[in-house]
Amino acid sequence: MKTPKADNEYICTHLGDDYSRFHGAVVPPIYQNSLFVFEDFDRFVEAMKDEQNNYIYWRGNNPTVEIAEQKIAALENGEKCKLFSSGMAAISSAILSFVKSGDHILSVSNIYGPAINFFRYIEKFGISHTNLQSTDPEEIEKAITPNTKMIYLESPTTMTFKLVDLPVVANLAKQYNIRTIIDNTWATPLFQNPLDFGIDIVVHSVSKYLSGHSDLVGGALITNTDLMNKIFYDEFQLFGGAMPPNEAWLLIRGLRTLPIRMKAHQESTLKVAKFLQQHSAIKKVNYPALQNSSDYELGQKLLKGYTGLLSFELEANTFDSVRTLINSLKIFKIGVSWGGFESLILSPNYGHNTESLVKAGINPGLIRISVGLEDCDELIHDLDQALSLV
Repeated sequence: MKTPKADNEYICTHLGDDYSRFHGAVVPPIYQNSLFVFEDFDRFVEAMKDEQNNYIYWRGNNPTVEIAEQKIAALENGEKCKLFSSGMAAISSAILSFVKSGDHILSVSNIYGPAINFFRYIEKFGISHTNLQSTDPEEIEKAITPNTKMIYLESPTTMTFKLVDLPVVANLAKQYNIRTIIDNTWATPLFQNPLDFGIDIVVHSVSKYLSGHSDLVGGALITNTDLMNKIFYDEFQLFGGAMPPNEAWLLIRGLRTLPIRMKAHQESTLKVAKFLQQHSAIKKVNYPALQNSSDYELGQKLLKGYTGLLSFELEANTFDSVRTLINSLKIFKIGVSWGGFESLILSPNYGHNTESLVKAGINPGLIRISVGLEDCDELIHDLDQALSLV
């Protein structure tokens, strides 16, 4: 397994901290203002020529937001980052920056549900979409059509946590002049840097690990300067999905502890995964850090570490078994999202959607957990007592 970059800790803790600029404040201030004024009209005119690099109006740039953007861009080895008011604001902006009426989008395997819904939504604008269940590069190439303009990825994939060979897919996309977008929220920039493999745009829901405290919602796009210039003046400015400065301040706070938190998440989750793997009530554990995972070798190639989100499949794959297990847990709380201090659990099986789950390649007995920062032995004990009831 590769070692994370030695300067990630510096980026998270100190990059962008200009103490002289902020009167010696060890924590940067929140610039809670909607606009910035100028000493004379000539300076205003000059600033308007380059809105992306000047403070004019909060919807474009804000000093507090800018610090968080600088940190995330550096962590992802990207040239530019823009922060959005939600993960979906970032995702939809990235998608629409690449496609127009008549174009086709190819998404790979299981991806975030709202992203799929967005692909369906933009069909009314004449943009078609195919969701390919396979992560095999040969199958991906077969699914490309003459009007395919974008490949949308997650690696690991949602719920099933399969890996995609990012360098191979990136090279394939370039052969066909296709843009690529990946949601890298699971891995975080500490454990995977898709831009280094040739992916065009990286998306993050910063609501998850990057903030780490379940107290903000936001999204991020990271890419090169040329692509970001287009996104800034089109999708970012025109859709109005800018991140507020208070949320950016919370994000900066979360980033300062990201390396420490991710180390703890990784250590605890591997112990939990190995426990689950040996339990008689469980058929399969979906977590690429396990040596018996079909994606283990690919993970060693792509990932620098493993985070706290995994899934497992019950031997008794009925809705009643899923419901019994989830309702019997004491520490794990039922809830969407993940990446905070608290351990969470949910299932895509709602009791009425078995057919659609099977069609999407998801076992009806699948349960997803986010391993938080509670005592690992207590989490294992909680799972053990609940599993004894199914």
